[in-house]
Amino acid sequence: MSEQVTRVQPDTAFWVIGIVALLWYLIGLFFYYSGVSATPEQLAEVMTDEQVAIITGTPAWVTSANAIAVVAGVIASVLLLIRNTLAVPLYVVSLVAAIVQDIYVFGMSGSLHAFGMQPVVIQGLVLIIGIFLVWYSRAKRAAGVLA
Repeated sequence: MSEQVTRVQPDTAFWVIGIVALLWYLIGLFFYYSGVSATPEQLAEVMTDEQVAIITGTPAWVTSANAIAVVAGVIASVLLLIRNTLAVPLYVVSLVAAIVQDIYVFGMSGSLHAFGMQPVVIQGLVLIIGIFLVWYSRAKRAAGVLA
């Protein structure tokens, strides 16, 4: 006998949050691609020498964590919108990858000195949104919206 899963219909806020989350991570994907495809000469047009040195000296593990964070976030957001429970672990992966990236940004790179408060604001927002989406997706899974 097959077990049927009953899904609860989502409210309007669910769709708004899901679409905003997808747009947020697509913007993150755009910035990731822009960052890895920019040449030092292109960066020098808009940054100081110290900032360029930090960007070009970023280790591969940090760049990889950034890629994982945004790609997992995009996929999780699509899964959320199609109401698939796999959105939950992918939001967790995205958040963990963002935290790994932050270890470098805040503790190892010297970017706070070179960039000022910009990394704090951006990465703070990334963490707040990531934590919210893990909580929200778990709550929606528990409520039966995701199956």
